[in-house]
Amino acid sequence: MAKNSDGGKRKPLKLKTGSFDRNAAMARMGMMAGASFATHTVGNLFRSKADREARNREFYVKQAQFLADELGQLKGSVMKVGQMLSVYGQYFMPPEAIEVLRSLQDDSPPVAWEDLEPVVIERLGRKRLDELEIDPEPLAAASLGQVHRARRKSDGRELCIKVQYPRLADAIDSDIRTLTNIVRLARLVPKGMELNSVMEEVREMIYREVDYDRELRMTREFGQRLAHDDRYVVPEVFPEYSTETVLVTSFEAADHVQSERVKNLAQERRNHLSESALELFFLEFFNWGIVQTDPHFGNYKIRINDDGKDQFVLLDFGATREFAPRFLGSYYDTVAGAFEGDQAKLIDGAIGINLLRRDSPQRVFDDFAKVGLLIIEPFREQPPAELSTPDGRYKWGESDLFWRVSRAVQDAAISRWFRIPPREIVFLHRRLGGVFVLLSVLGAELNAHDLLAAYLYQENGRIRPDA
Repeated sequence: MAKNSDGGKRKPLKLKTGSFDRNAAMARMGMMAGASFATHTVGNLFRSKADREARNREFYVKQAQFLADELGQLKGSVMKVGQMLSVYGQYFMPPEAIEVLRSLQDDSPPVAWEDLEPVVIERLGRKRLDELEIDPEPLAAASLGQVHRARRKSDGRELCIKVQYPRLADAIDSDIRTLTNIVRLARLVPKGMELNSVMEEVREMIYREVDYDRELRMTREFGQRLAHDDRYVVPEVFPEYSTETVLVTSFEAADHVQSERVKNLAQERRNHLSESALELFFLEFFNWGIVQTDPHFGNYKIRINDDGKDQFVLLDFGATREFAPRFLGSYYDTVAGAFEGDQAKLIDGAIGINLLRRDSPQRVFDDFAKVGLLIIEPFREQPPAELSTPDGRYKWGESDLFWRVSRAVQDAAISRWFRIPPREIVFLHRRLGGVFVLLSVLGAELNAHDLLAAYLYQENGRIRPDA
């Protein structure tokens, strides 16, 4: 159910799907962003250097907040672009702006059912729809669609129906072109930066996520791969009720990661869940080469069981990506180099995935190695004493590792030798960062050295025999 921060129901949004409404709203955004920058520039002419820097930070926050507020009202691909800018933007945008845009990841008001029902009738047909009883109050709302609980009348089976917002796919290309210009006018990217290439990556990702046929296949794929592992629950899909823009799955009862019930679980139960979350990522990346790259907590819910064997309920496979063997091989070298403290192997792997240039000066290699060794901190055989339990388990809940890594990446991005990472890296690290934050929220106490080693040096799976 879509609720606001104080626990009450959120007011449904009147969806702007007509081309006139959307174009008018985006034209207004462009004019206001440009006017705001002009006013800010004139004001800076009469300020001291220190005052200009402070006002610049305030300006970036205001511009990003304006953009986030407007995108949240428009929904669809423009809001998704804002979300993705908070992922890519850490490599080139002001940190103040990134923090505001990250709010788009979690804060998405629902669309009134009266706006969606005619679309569902058109997509499913009246006969099919009459087989279901649908709750008009959404369970969850996102940028590209929302989910409603339903019941099949014939047998009472509890279902979830995910509905894509109307005419969304038709507007993706024009939305991205317009928003690219707005971001430039708002001066949220450095002058001279090639923003078009970033937006093209985002465009491909959005088209992947609005393909519900593909999401159905990926949901089924994960269900088959995890069918015999009782730590995970993947919903069943119902192709007879699904189309390119409607996806129906089984309803799976579970608690949110940040719920009081989860917080009150015993430490060992939270440790077990944390190890399951970490191993799921290792399975996806090291063994399958197929990774669900959206770490939103709504996609990783927890089913608390009376026998103490709690499970992850895995939802939403629209952001699943497949990684090429060549990329995987170089990335394995990067991870193994950091894990072993072998800077040469780490650097060779980073060059192989186009994260570093081979002609970079040694100081750039040294700085990059420091970031790699920082990321591997929880997987050391002996983690830092100040973040360890007496028996050597890493205390994720007391660590600020995610933010230390983010700051280190932002510092590295200042260098002219730094490259904006290829899309594989951006989305892979998006998920990895999500795992780190999840373990922190669960307050995990876990020594994961042996777990990572088992996947790095296994003799089968996707790891090379000489790894």
